[in-house]
Amino acid sequence: MSLLPGFRDLRRGLLIGMFIAAIVGGGSLALSAAKNQTRAPTPDYLFNDSHFHLTNYVQKGTDIHRYLEIMGDKVGRSTLFGIPLQQEWAYENSGDYAPTYYLQSDAPLYYYSFTDAYIARVYQSLPKEQQARLDPMITGFNPADMYGVDHIRRVLELFPGVFSGIGEFSVHKEFVSGKIAGGAASLKDPALDRILDFAGEVGLAVILHCDIDMPFAKAGAEPVYLQQMKALLRRHAGTTIIWAHIGLGRVVHPTQPQASTDEGAAPSPAYREIVEQFLTDPTLKHVYFDISWDEVAKYAIASPEATRRTAAMFNAYPDRFLFGTDNVAPADQATQLRVFELWNPVWALLTPQASLAIRKGNYERVFDAARARVRAWEKANLKPL
Repeated sequence: MSLLPGFRDLRRGLLIGMFIAAIVGGGSLALSAAKNQTRAPTPDYLFNDSHFHLTNYVQKGTDIHRYLEIMGDKVGRSTLFGIPLQQEWAYENSGDYAPTYYLQSDAPLYYYSFTDAYIARVYQSLPKEQQARLDPMITGFNPADMYGVDHIRRVLELFPGVFSGIGEFSVHKEFVSGKIAGGAASLKDPALDRILDFAGEVGLAVILHCDIDMPFAKAGAEPVYLQQMKALLRRHAGTTIIWAHIGLGRVVHPTQPQASTDEGAAPSPAYREIVEQFLTDPTLKHVYFDISWDEVAKYAIASPEATRRTAAMFNAYPDRFLFGTDNVAPADQATQLRVFELWNPVWALLTPQASLAIRKGNYERVFDAARARVRAWEKANLKPL
């Protein structure tokens, strides 16, 4: 009888040990099962968007939360900017009709600097995981103003941790430059040099719109702004510059090879040869081209031969082109994807490596580097407010 209490204690201990072992073992099995579970796959995004306007020429646009829904599982990352120019509603010009686009009125355009504060605030309203998909850009400065660089620095001071670059901003742009109040910018303007110097110092990526030629230019002549553009880009070899739309526009189209009418002069090259000059010139290795805008896509798919030539260039230089939509305040995902789908004939002719680089990889390389450099500059140069 005296052994019974000891036996009871032993049995109690064994039961408790078995209970603990079951819990621990079950926990281990559960942990093991959790580890073995397949994580939700990262969406196989179609592209990253190197050129996107959240707002239009009267500063209205898509709600930022709605834009993330539109991106969905199709667009991985996106630049984020407004439009630096506001279309004036001049009653004496259009009466009760409120223009929302620069071709809808003869009234002037003026720089709307508040666009940068708006972009920063809507970006900051997002959770961190959604912010990580966006690269806001500073656009609300006048590239013809020597104080333009001060605006860019002020935006960085007020909104540290937000911006990755500057642009899209325009120098020469068909039907736009002549409407800007105060006059058009110039590739020779020291104000522009100051801006690009500062962008290089900070690490800001630059998206620059500059038509390579004037509208309705003389056939067979060298593009008007070609040499000025080369000189500008060479002056800023330390700045990452993305030339928007490959220098083309609605009526600024790719030049075709044509003999000169001037005796002894060389024939004008095809536009693809001009672009190849940039791609093969070691002094211009910091220059990239975005292929955004449906007006650019129309040239690439104008004929089977045009499509083959475009694809051949992309396959030969896949690290120098970035896809973008140039969409302005889209209402739905179908609208957002339309420009991408216009390029389908070209995508079909690319190598897998070239396709991946142009659709996604080059964006990540350029803007990841910009993010890192800008954050480091902010940490070293900006004092907390």
